[in-house]
Amino acid sequence: MSIWKDQGPAKKDSPAPQPPEPVALRDTPAPAAASFTPTVTPPATRAAEREVKESLIAADLTIEGKIEGTGHIRIAGKFKGDVNVQGDLTIESGAKLSGGVKAKKVIIAGELEGNIESASRVELLASGVLIGDVKAGSLTVAAGSRMRGQADFGWDEDGKSAKNGKATESGAAA
Repeated sequence: MSIWKDQGPAKKDSPAPQPPEPVALRDTPAPAAASFTPTVTPPATRAAEREVKESLIAADLTIEGKIEGTGHIRIAGKFKGDVNVQGDLTIESGAKLSGGVKAKKVIIAGELEGNIESASRVELLASGVLIGDVKAGSLTVAAGSRMRGQADFGWDEDGKSAKNGKATESGAAA
């Protein structure tokens, strides 16, 4: 069954065919108390909204500099410099990052030599090595991983405990 009438072959002087009218997605009428207006977002738009760009430093690359911006970063090679992104940072197994890190989430399977500041979540995987300090909302450390430095986690940016969803001074119950 076709939604629109077939226009046949296009003529030279005829205007371009118009898109079909929207079709209601319900077979039965909605109850009087509820109003239903279907809104259909094209699949390409929905995918673009969910998709966040990820940049990759490949395994055979060695780069020195500074990374800033939005989106996710995946390091499989070697990078020397600071990384400041609003997305996630992943350091692959065999990769090395030498520099400070500010990111939403940091996953370490390789080696990080530098401090992590203000991450919401840090995961140190079994093959991961961290030489530096960590300040994060949460820290996950896998058996077999190695770390040398200080770790502050479970605190918000003001130095108050974020335990049980309520901020408290110096870890004392409010």
